Amino acid sequence: MKSASVKEPSVISVDDVEKPQLTSGDVLVQMHACGICGSDLEKVFGQYGQPSMRLGHEPSGIILDVGSDVTKFKKGDRVFTHHHVPCYDCHYCNHGNETMCQKYYETNLSPCGLSEEYVVPAWNVSHGGVLKISDSLSYEEAAMIEPLACCVRAWSKFAYREGDSTAIFGVGPTGMMHVMLAHAKKFSKIFCFDINDFRLDFAKKFNITASISSMDEHRKQTILDNTGGQGVDVAIVATSSLKALDDAIDMTRKGGTVMMFGVPSKGAKLDLDMSRIYSKEITLVTSYAASDSDTKEALNLIESSQIDVKQLITHTYSISDSQKAFDHARTGENAMKIIITK
Repeated sequence: MKSASVKEPSVISVDDVEKPQLTSGDVLVQMHACGICGSDLEKVFGQYGQPSMRLGHEPSGIILDVGSDVTKFKKGDRVFTHHHVPCYDCHYCNHGNETMCQKYYETNLSPCGLSEEYVVPAWNVSHGGVLKISDSLSYEEAAMIEPLACCVRAWSKFAYREGDSTAIFGVGPTGMMHVMLAHAKKFSKIFCFDINDFRLDFAKKFNITASISSMDEHRKQTILDNTGGQGVDVAIVATSSLKALDDAIDMTRKGGTVMMFGVPSKGAKLDLDMSRIYSKEITLVTSYAASDSDTKEALNLIESSQIDVKQLITHTYSISDSQKAFDHARTGENAMKIIITK
């Protein structure tokens, strides 16, 4: 079977590998769709700040086989599978920090989600890492569950009210999911920033207040003019750009919140005027990955049509064309979400 891996910096190798072997509690899944995430791009083209270099953590597919101890799933079930699953019993988990759990980092799909077939380990199977999806949900839509779950988790990290305003820096796939969530939560004003003209134009289709180039020298004034001179209540940085983080702090109102959501490169540093953050009482929060509860909420949002992720999928590639898919995702040329299929 074919499986993709990082051969060397910027190079993906799709190789024929042996099919993974099942143990008694495992589940074998045939991948039908797997999204490319910003963290995947960091693994291939950047300096990823986490230990795992496995590609593909947004896979959906159909169960081919189950271990002898598996009773909740059967061959033929359509599923989404989560790569990391916490213990739900340690100090971190008991404080709502499930994505900091040591078990969360230890669990993963084998050989990876970007494979024609992969094994979901027994721990994941027994701890909520496999979710059945309805027949009405396409595999491509199901591959959007994980990134939406990450967005859901981010929104649980800060306070907001109906009628608030937000600026979203980086309107790629997850940035646009934040736009959708802001609409769902009845935000009154939504400003979108990016350097990619296609994505700025794409965002305009979603009833936003303004789509603004990150290179526009009047960008801050545009925010002030539309917020009574105050700035936005919440800024979400859905990009690895540290310049965007600096802009977010600058354009957030006194007492507002900046959510650092995008994946920075390992060792990335920013020279911040901390007195500005202190004197404005800016709350700077981060959010990493997603837990089981976030994933279930994301699945519900998609299946109930509260969040329509289909409109974000612009391109699909076969697993054999993984290099082309990643190169395309890196440039972002006329693209939003790129999905790899079997």
